[in-house]
Amino acid sequence: MKPFTTRRLPLAASITAIIAAAPLAQAQEDEVLQMEEVVVTGSLRSLPGEDVEIFGFGKSLLETPRSASTISFEQMDRFNITDIDELVAFAPGTFTQSFFGVAGSLDVRGTPGETYFRGVRRIDNPGNYPTPIGASDRIDIVRGPASPIYGPSKIGGYLNFNPKSARAGSGDYLDSNTGAISYETGSWDRNVFTAEIGGPISDRAGYYLYGEFEDSDSFYDNTDTEQTVIQASFDVDLTEKLHMQFGGMYHDYVGNQVAGWNRLSQALIDNGTYVTGTSPALDTDGDGKISHQEYGATSGPLSNFVFRPQFVSEADLIPEMALINPGTTKLDESNVLVSEADTLDNEVITLYLDFIYEADNGLRITNQMFYEQFENLNENAYGFSQAGETWVFEEKLIFAFDMEMGSMNASFQLSPSIRHTDFDRGQDYINEYFDRRDLSQTAAERDASLDTRLLATQINDDYSEYQYGDYTMYGLAFLGDFSWDNGLAVTLGLRQDFIEMESNTPLDLLLFPPEDLVAMFPDGVASFDDSDEVLSWSVSVNWNSPIGLVPYVTVSEQGTIIADQMGDLPLALVQAGNATDVSELWEVGLKGSFLDDSLYFAVNYYEQERTDFSAQSIVTNSGSRTEGMEAELRWVVNEALVVTAGWTNMEVFIIEAEEQGGLFSFYGADDIPQIDPALVYAGQIIGIPETLDGQKAGIPENIYTLTGTYSFNDQLAISGSLIQVDEVISGASGAVELPSYTLLNLGLVWENDTWSFQVNAKNLTDERYFRSNFPNLFGSQVVLPELPRNFQARIAYKF
Repeated sequence: MKPFTTRRLPLAASITAIIAAAPLAQAQEDEVLQMEEVVVTGSLRSLPGEDVEIFGFGKSLLETPRSASTISFEQMDRFNITDIDELVAFAPGTFTQSFFGVAGSLDVRGTPGETYFRGVRRIDNPGNYPTPIGASDRIDIVRGPASPIYGPSKIGGYLNFNPKSARAGSGDYLDSNTGAISYETGSWDRNVFTAEIGGPISDRAGYYLYGEFEDSDSFYDNTDTEQTVIQASFDVDLTEKLHMQFGGMYHDYVGNQVAGWNRLSQALIDNGTYVTGTSPALDTDGDGKISHQEYGATSGPLSNFVFRPQFVSEADLIPEMALINPGTTKLDESNVLVSEADTLDNEVITLYLDFIYEADNGLRITNQMFYEQFENLNENAYGFSQAGETWVFEEKLIFAFDMEMGSMNASFQLSPSIRHTDFDRGQDYINEYFDRRDLSQTAAERDASLDTRLLATQINDDYSEYQYGDYTMYGLAFLGDFSWDNGLAVTLGLRQDFIEMESNTPLDLLLFPPEDLVAMFPDGVASFDDSDEVLSWSVSVNWNSPIGLVPYVTVSEQGTIIADQMGDLPLALVQAGNATDVSELWEVGLKGSFLDDSLYFAVNYYEQERTDFSAQSIVTNSGSRTEGMEAELRWVVNEALVVTAGWTNMEVFIIEAEEQGGLFSFYGADDIPQIDPALVYAGQIIGIPETLDGQKAGIPENIYTLTGTYSFNDQLAISGSLIQVDEVISGASGAVELPSYTLLNLGLVWENDTWSFQVNAKNLTDERYFRSNFPNLFGSQVVLPELPRNFQARIAYKF
């Protein structure tokens, strides 16, 4: 096994070039070169010696006055991290509630995060497709709103994916072709093939190609995955001063969402007791599906609103809500709410083209162009569907230069940008019933016509919402970083965005077109446009003390745009002028590096909020208030042993729930204990249950993590991770509590210069645990049982 070392990214070489072209103070030059040359054998690049683009100045994590973590490819490979939900082991402040079983985006500080690709924000993806991570050289996780240089962003934080590139760790081009071919198998017929190769095109150009194909079954019933990922990156030195980087990623994914268990109760969580029974037949035309019109032909509302759950009585029920032949049984965790007809089909194309020019006077000009497009079809037989297409183009120009003023060194960035998003999306969620299906029945026993709805995407009609339109953001950002010889540094950021937006709805495609819009728009298309200005700013101060400690404080206010599940703007928000908002962050922390830079730690306390709940998407960007602490430790004990540890403490509150004393949601059996659940499971009661002080469901107050890897020699190594998660409430009302749990994962790898063999066991103790599923709305009705003990094995050939 070759010893792993921290590696210098291309930016480090660029920093050196700038220094040579425009000399700074000798102290600063020595500091940069020292940072660049940190090499700790066996570290798996777990230490913060690499430059991380958080503020845009290429500082290391130690020097950056924000809470952030990096996870290298070597760490992900050693611990066999296969999706973003598993990153919680290495990044405090991260924990994702289930978005119907799809790892699309990571929740950061208790709210949906965003995904960036090489520093540019991707289209929103809360659960449209699982974000691929296998082609990444490194993933940066930044907690809290993004720096003003990146434009409007969400309050929680973001992941930035750095793809594998044509340059080696030194920043120079690879001097020969290198690559690998691998195959991974595992529990539930897992099959994943990968191939990658990189090398020189000439002495002034290089390439890196990565491909991945998966065809796997699943622990969950009626669930499988087929996906293809192709990624390419190219680096070219056009001249000694002008560099070009370009590439892209293609991702084709076919799978399905997993709603989990329905008919949720505390008894189901505690001992697996499930209420059985079939729903009354409503398919009157015999086509095998229940249309909205057939749902509407019942003797009363099958989905009835009662303000508070304690007010629900049998008078609010109708006969069609009652199950036929109810009873109880024990339910296996693999029996989930997925039909053979369910599908989640996505095609994503991501492209980039950058030019970097370095002038003789030290001026550095970067032009970034980014394009992304994705198409989505999501159909769930129980009653939800969506279809749409979104594309985005961003052009960003960055002028960067450095100045020396006595004992102070200053770096500046000026960045105009434009970002255009075009969207077309319809969704269908009226008459979405989770509890009508009896999960204890096999496919042969089940009469699918009792719970399968005719979906809007199947007839291109009867949508709950449909909107198409576009929005354009024009931004101008300024950042300044000022550092003194005594270790004090101040970073300032200011950004102004002007946003033009338009959203349209074809009223004839809606199930229930609003009467006021029908009267207002006789041509049948409701259309609203709006414009807004958003100001973002940040102030950070840190001090690199002589004893190795770096205290810091950051205060910021960041603009955000309230986009929905495919980056689309809801018509109602544009109409009301509520499609934008601002979030506020206050963070204070302490970082340190000791033992010859082999031990790094960081601890911080923060408060952040976005208070205007009239400007929100409850799915992707709700008004919230969060406070908490985060701590992280990374220690390369010696050449053989690497240890990391983390602690997260956070409380998240939904502003709407705090101010209104409750949050709209779907009642579960334990919300209305005065009612026999068998009398309502074929329908549903909705309302506004009181919440626990506005607390957001599904987010644990404390998370503790510990990882370690030990190399016995140059060929054999073991790894392990331990994750302890507090108990959580499943839904807004708090009627059902999900127990705390501890996950133990272990791995063993043997490799030489040509071959590697790896075996990993996840949830080794077979812990029974659950993840809250879409808790703001459905947390009292559905929950996701998580995976039992499972295994993966991988063989790879390297060249």
